Amino acid sequence: MTTTPTLTRTLKLPSLVLFGLAYLTPLIVLGIFGIIAEATGGASPAAYLVALVAMLFTAHSYGRMAVAHPVAGSAYTYVRRSIDPRVGFLVGWAILLDYLFLPMVIWLIGGSYLSAQFPEIPIGVWVVGFILITTALNILGIKVADKANYVLMAFQLLVIVFFVALSIGNVVSTSGAGGLASTQPFFNDTSSFTTISAGAAIAAYSFLGFDAVTTLTEETIEPRKNMPRAIMLIALIGGGIFVTVAYVTQLVHPGGVFEDSASAASSIALQIGGQLFGAVFLAGLVVAQFASGLAAQASASRLLYAMGRDSVLPKAVFGRLSAKFHTPVVNLILTGIVGLIAIFLDVATSTSFINFGAFTAFTLVNVSVVFHYVRQRRAGQNLNRVSYVVVPVVGAIICAYLLSQLDSNAITLGLSWLVLGVVVLALITRGFKTAPPEMSATEKATVEAAA
Repeated sequence: MTTTPTLTRTLKLPSLVLFGLAYLTPLIVLGIFGIIAEATGGASPAAYLVALVAMLFTAHSYGRMAVAHPVAGSAYTYVRRSIDPRVGFLVGWAILLDYLFLPMVIWLIGGSYLSAQFPEIPIGVWVVGFILITTALNILGIKVADKANYVLMAFQLLVIVFFVALSIGNVVSTSGAGGLASTQPFFNDTSSFTTISAGAAIAAYSFLGFDAVTTLTEETIEPRKNMPRAIMLIALIGGGIFVTVAYVTQLVHPGGVFEDSASAASSIALQIGGQLFGAVFLAGLVVAQFASGLAAQASASRLLYAMGRDSVLPKAVFGRLSAKFHTPVVNLILTGIVGLIAIFLDVATSTSFINFGAFTAFTLVNVSVVFHYVRQRRAGQNLNRVSYVVVPVVGAIICAYLLSQLDSNAITLGLSWLVLGVVVLALITRGFKTAPPEMSATEKATVEAAA
């Protein structure tokens, strides 16, 4: 008698936090430091602090939903169950922009770093290399990817520690120990509430993906306890790293004026550590992109698996696990193929449309907590009103505002993608006459096991 392969519960809290931090890519704070410092007038840590507060509201809502629905699928599952199956489908469709194309962007950025250092090698070679190695590790299973992630995150965090230490040394040598305590990086003559708010809208992009760890719920030990903790820890630790690194970097280079804001951190790395550290810094950026791509691809494949398992997408293609590896191999290969598009794009173009899905999902996950509160109240269960109403409403308002701040191209592409999603929804629901496919038996069994 044969049994259907299922996802295996192997991940504990530390592994979940590492996967989430890898998805965030802590070094991204240095990659976009110059852009945020320029936008804020030299108050980049203030922008990250505002963004952190904003993200914590949404992290709280993800935690509430992860307790209520401990299954793979993330925002798609939460909205589908709490609000409406049709709305859930459209959220899942919208967030596919983020999940499917974010690995591509990550691999493209990594390839761009290497191509700039080794211009004689075409960027396509680096992109293909990223895709092949990452896909192979994810196919072998979450355990293998988990072990690789420890090594990759350790190196990335080591580079950050050295950068911060060298920055502190540079400040002390030029301004004395007293130079380490300053309010200038948070507010100065060239910054204002308006500039800091504008910078926070950019800085919030660094947090995109903190929620992706929820797609690993069915591979998590004690998900009702560990998943909410992991989500909040990822946001807090990631935000703490962003604020700290931005602070010391802003001390080394006060203000927001650079020769080239896009490569500001590279120039600062050479300033504080010379050519040797400049090379190490480059290696750290590349490793960070690889680790982030590993987590991003794993999450994308699990979202496709959850939608395929429910027959929202063709189940025969997307809702299958490998009998040998117990991983969604077809979905992993598909995300790798999508990543090949990076060969024909630049970073600016490829990043222009991934944020629409993320902010749409963030907004509706916050709203779904309120819907969950109302449904539970009607069923006779009294939940904490602050936790299930006040906090999510604030989170929804903030995320909706950030969504409105995206550039016109991103909004146009995002809305076009949603229109296509409505067409697909009409087809699978026979002209909206029936609801999208409901929860499968496998998912029901998973909920019962998690409980």
